[in-house]
Amino acid sequence: MTQPVSTITSTDAGQTRGVLRPAFSEGEFQHHRQLPSPALAGLVAHYWHVAWDLRGLPAQEQATLPHPNVHLVVENGEARIYGIHSGRFMRTLQGKGRVFGIKFKPGGFYPFYRQAVAQLGNTSIDVSACFGRHGADFCAKILATNDVQTMSTAAEAFLLHRLPPADEQVGRISDWLTRIEQDRNIITVEDVMAIAVMDKRSLQRLFQKYVGIGPKWVIQRYRLHEAVAQVQAGKTLSWTDLALELGYFDQAHFVRDFRQLVGMTPGEYEKSLQCI
Repeated sequence: MTQPVSTITSTDAGQTRGVLRPAFSEGEFQHHRQLPSPALAGLVAHYWHVAWDLRGLPAQEQATLPHPNVHLVVENGEARIYGIHSGRFMRTLQGKGRVFGIKFKPGGFYPFYRQAVAQLGNTSIDVSACFGRHGADFCAKILATNDVQTMSTAAEAFLLHRLPPADEQVGRISDWLTRIEQDRNIITVEDVMAIAVMDKRSLQRLFQKYVGIGPKWVIQRYRLHEAVAQVQAGKTLSWTDLALELGYFDQAHFVRDFRQLVGMTPGEYEKSLQCI
């Protein structure tokens, strides 16, 4: 059996969340992330690069949970912009390949796009639909190198050259989502309304325009991301306690939402990780 090699290199880009299989049982899998410059820090979360080598080995199924972020992705000779995917994203990896992407902060893609980000939900568009013919030039630069730093530098230059006017709403939304992610006491849309000092209808419209999805969805996804992270870290002693800790009223509701998103119950997921 080939010794697995799995690495995640993060330049202060925070903890990687949402990858259901953090390592392969065979072959090589690498995930690198790079922070943007201060000039783009309000719009871009990080640049990322994923590479795998499974030559001579069976294909591997990789699944990631959705985040409230838009991505610009270069793969297989083309560049596409992906809106928020409502369910887990499944991908079969085989042979040898790589993908480079730009992960925009929640709300951070809107200033470039200038249209309701909700239009991109569960779909993707060619990079030219937002950046015109220059998108193809950017794609060619990414495909011309195997160096992650060079790719990130090219992405940085591409976005800086098209830096949109400052939009104060982006910073507000980013702050709200950071609080939703980190504060487990935020469990309802009403909690977000209190933070934003905004009525429900206005809040929903703002989220659809800038983020691409509603606040209720964001709250639930962040809580389930936390559940997955705790299972991966081996910190789950009681599913009931975890459900209550994450703001669920009962274990059954938590297990139902977890199964719907991850594709298995928390217990089944925990057992599946032991096979890696």
